[in-house]
Order: sequence, then structure tokens, then C-alpha cells
Amino acid sequence: MQGPDKNIISDLKDKNKRDLAFHQLVSTYQERLYWHIRKIVMNHEDADDVLQNTFLKVWRSIDNFREESSLFTWLYRIATNESITFINSKKKKNFMQMNDVSEFLMDNLTSDPYFEGNEIQLKLQQAILRLPEKQRIVFNMKYFDDLKYDEMSEILDTSVGALKASYHHAAKKIEDYLKNTD
Repeated sequence: MQGPDKNIISDLKDKNKRDLAFHQLVSTYQERLYWHIRKIVMNHEDADDVLQNTFLKVWRSIDNFREESSLFTWLYRIATNESITFINSKKKKNFMQMNDVSEFLMDNLTSDPYFEGNEIQLKLQQAILRLPEKQRIVFNMKYFDDLKYDEMSEILDTSVGALKASYHHAAKKIEDYLKNTD
């Protein structure tokens, strides 16, 4: 690891520079992480909460970051896990089945005053939300975030082959959904 991320990490681990380095980390990664999280939880307020939890977790665990992966990969892994934890806690609180989770997320999207998508974008999101959680996350990371399979493999701790299969299945299901709804 090199460049600005290396400096941010070393400054985060230095008690005298930690506050400023954390501010730099947030300003560097906040927007990308927000949109990654938002595509998982589908609502602005929920995404803000999960983003805040993500940065709190980073703050608390920076000393445990072993730098075996890039800072970006580590942050995405935390953000993804925090998003899944958030959805799972909603599932438990509301005793939801998988289909109900898709409906819950769709309601979250359509009731979000910050959603500015047109009808086509809404239809695409409906198709994506019908996917199983892992396929949905893989599809979003590949299609919207344009991540490489090796990066996704590190973030999700899954083989590249499994990710390619998940993406292929997700794309096929989305295509079928879009063809069959008019």
C-alpha cells in the first residue's frame, strides 16, 4: 500500500494526528461508501446511520487494521457488513421473511424523498431488490461501483468464480424481470 492511504493509516495510528487523519479519511471515502451503503439499505436516513456506524467501527478498530488489503477494501468490507447487519436487525425486529425484506427495501426506496430516479430506474431497482441478498450486493458492486472481481473477493471474502456466477445469475434474473414486466 502506498500514497495517501498509507499516510492516512499511519496518521490514524498516531494518537497526535488521529483526529485530523480521521477527518481526511471521512472526506476521502464518505461519498463512495454512502452510495455503496445506500444501494444496500435503499434509504437516505438509513444509509446515513449505517455510514456513521461504519466510520465509528473504523475509528474503534484502526489499530487492528493489519494492512493486508487496501484501505478502500477494508472500508468497503466494514460498510458492507454494517449494511447487512442493519438489514438483518430490521428483519428480526419485524419478523420478516426474505420476500418481506425485498418489499421493505422497496417501500424504503419509494418512500425516500431523496430518490430522484425515473420509472426505468425504479423498475431496475425493483428487479435488483428481488435478488437474494448476496447476488444483490455483488450486482451493485460490479454494475454500479464498477469494482473488479478481485476487489470484491477481498471485500466479501468469496472466490472470484463464485462472484462471477452470482453476478451472472443476478444479471439474468434482472433481465428476465425487466422483460416480463411492462
